Amino acid sequence: MKPRVLGMILAGGQGSRLAPLTQKRSKPAVPFGSKYRIIDFAINNFMNSGMFSIYVLTQYKAQSLTEHIQRGWRFGTFLSDYFITLVPAQMYRFEELGAAWYRGTADAVYQNMHLIENYEADYVAIFSGDHIYKMNVEHMLEKHIDARADVTIAAYPMPRSEAHRFGVMQVDDRWRVTEFVEKVKDPPAIPNDPDTSLTSMGNYIFSRRALEELLEASISGQEDGFDFGHDVIPKALADGYHVQAYDFHKNPIPGQTRPNTYWRDVGTLDAYFEANMDLVSINPEFDIYNPEWPLRTSSEFSPPAKFVHESEGRKGQAFNSIMAGGTIISGGTVRDSVLGRNIRTHSYSLVESCVIFDEVEIGRQSHLRRVIVDKDVKVPPGTVIGIDRTADESRGFTVTESGVVVVPKGYVF
Repeated sequence: MKPRVLGMILAGGQGSRLAPLTQKRSKPAVPFGSKYRIIDFAINNFMNSGMFSIYVLTQYKAQSLTEHIQRGWRFGTFLSDYFITLVPAQMYRFEELGAAWYRGTADAVYQNMHLIENYEADYVAIFSGDHIYKMNVEHMLEKHIDARADVTIAAYPMPRSEAHRFGVMQVDDRWRVTEFVEKVKDPPAIPNDPDTSLTSMGNYIFSRRALEELLEASISGQEDGFDFGHDVIPKALADGYHVQAYDFHKNPIPGQTRPNTYWRDVGTLDAYFEANMDLVSINPEFDIYNPEWPLRTSSEFSPPAKFVHESEGRKGQAFNSIMAGGTIISGGTVRDSVLGRNIRTHSYSLVESCVIFDEVEIGRQSHLRRVIVDKDVKVPPGTVIGIDRTADESRGFTVTESGVVVVPKGYVF
């Protein structure tokens, strides 16, 4: 008998390090890759793995995310086990916890344990909704079942110098976790490799019994202990539960010939920008054109993209770029950029290494370099952004350490 697996996507993050992109939306709702939202990748991973029972747990600034899910991710009404349902913080355990919103990743699941009980799940796949990657969740589940694990953690090796931002684990020769520490300044290295740490991707598969026991012990009546990485996983190890690591680099993706090693935490503006730029490289490591692993998103009824060429000196052209429907390159040039829907670039404008959100207009003879432009911005003719840091900061734009400039949503020049 096929096990009953319930997917839960944690999509309540504030994403403060992505401000101003998260000024009016949560991190999972931030647009990415021309036509997607960040959360689409987690949903597609479940869908392409044959898991169609999904709860999306939301909290901060959820309106944009709510509209995206409701508009673009629906199943037929007669399929009871096929659903993608939004679950806002609603104080379901008010009598026990009082007026408490989600106080951490584990608490978000704890406050919705009734959903797991009602579904009669055998296993619960709890995944983060704010990373860019492909993952065959079914393969991870198979390894979890074969190992007879109570908890399985998706593991990603990365340079030790960067691992302090994540949970880090030690494993034995069978990849059973022996130690787990969360966001420490001096993370432990992999044995025999002093420069590499094995980090947690924030994706977990729990056997239902273990999840219920661990959450009850970690959270019930406590004033802290609300996070999976900081509290629940260390407690599971201390109490003798079988915690297994899953090697993400061995995760197979149908239709993909190269190893599946691409995973990006786009938690900062620079990381977000670089992940977008990865898509327009000559031979991108992250392939969005694999028909055996389709990347769905909400449908927009926009016309095709268009290039306008009127004379020898007025060419609408784009190089090493991607763009969504409704965008018109009208006599301007776009290079190495990611453009959303319904964008208009006017004559003699130059857009270089930029990420442009929907409904943006770039005026004649404007020049943008390494700029993220949020929605509903009209850039006046002759405007230069991304060339003079002092001028950009004087306009109130956010400029990152690497020099990426961010024009906030609806900015008026």
